[in-house]
Amino acid sequence: MALTRRDDLPRHRLGAAGPEVSAIGYGAMGLSGVYGAADDEESRNLVRHLVEAGITLIDTADAYGGGHNESLLGAALAGGLRDRVLLATKTGAAGGPGLGRPERIREAVDASLRRLGTDHVDLYYLHRVDPTTPIEDSVGALADIVRQGKARYIGLSEVSPETLRRAHAVHPVAVTQEEYSLFTREIEGDVLPTARELGVGVVAYSPLGRGVLSGSIRSAGDVENLEARRARYPRFAPEALESNLSRVDRLRERAAELGTTPAALALAWLLAQGTDVVPIPGTRRAANLDANLEAARIELPDEVVAELSEIFPPGSTAGERYTENLRGSLRR
Repeated sequence: MALTRRDDLPRHRLGAAGPEVSAIGYGAMGLSGVYGAADDEESRNLVRHLVEAGITLIDTADAYGGGHNESLLGAALAGGLRDRVLLATKTGAAGGPGLGRPERIREAVDASLRRLGTDHVDLYYLHRVDPTTPIEDSVGALADIVRQGKARYIGLSEVSPETLRRAHAVHPVAVTQEEYSLFTREIEGDVLPTARELGVGVVAYSPLGRGVLSGSIRSAGDVENLEARRARYPRFAPEALESNLSRVDRLRERAAELGTTPAALALAWLLAQGTDVVPIPGTRRAANLDANLEAARIELPDEVVAELSEIFPPGSTAGERYTENLRGSLRR
């Protein structure tokens, strides 16, 4: 079977009333040493390259590198590139007590704007729900930021359907950012239907399973910062990783038959789930970025989408997404 490819980079909309962006965005977290060492000059060049390649959504957060990620992007986008992208950042990553208080959110957005070197961000997220602050209060602060012109749209991340409904009743939520990939399909049962009912878009983070679905990892020895990853992500534990890689072998074989890469095939499957889904794969290398963009140009036949869904059914991935101490901040 030969895949049909389009020449242009398609666009998806962030929510029913949100802006249009490139169908594939960019998650910048890895430029701050999370998955391996990163060189700042190379990172700035990569950001400029991705803008020229047509990516218009760039995602960061105040927690990435303790502000380093935002400062890096601010420098990379200076000189006219800022106006060519939809810039998204977040606050409240730890999901701990107090981080969702209105005064904390107001302080955080001002600090992010200084680091990013801009007077507004296009999308501002509450990174995790604060268990000690009513979501209505947190979203009220986000709404104030929109009214003040410091953000155009607001978003949430890792929320339950109930929380999403409560938040959306206070102020329109453009998107919710959720882990979503062939490896992580749980949102299809609850969050995704709720988001679609409300007209909320989905930004899919870790769309390549933190690199495992890229096909470049064949054993534990291929994983950068392996012990650090195992300290946070049980899917990199020895038995879990071995089990998950065995299914990636089938993805790799199918990609070869179709004349594409495992990463592009995995991302194309995600894009086939709907134009309200925008994945934000991250990479430190221009070649990988260009390969990821291939996914947006592939027209994946329905039978291939169904086949991949059968290989990676919901709940079949070995290992929890996060360690126990981190799981408490998810889906509140």
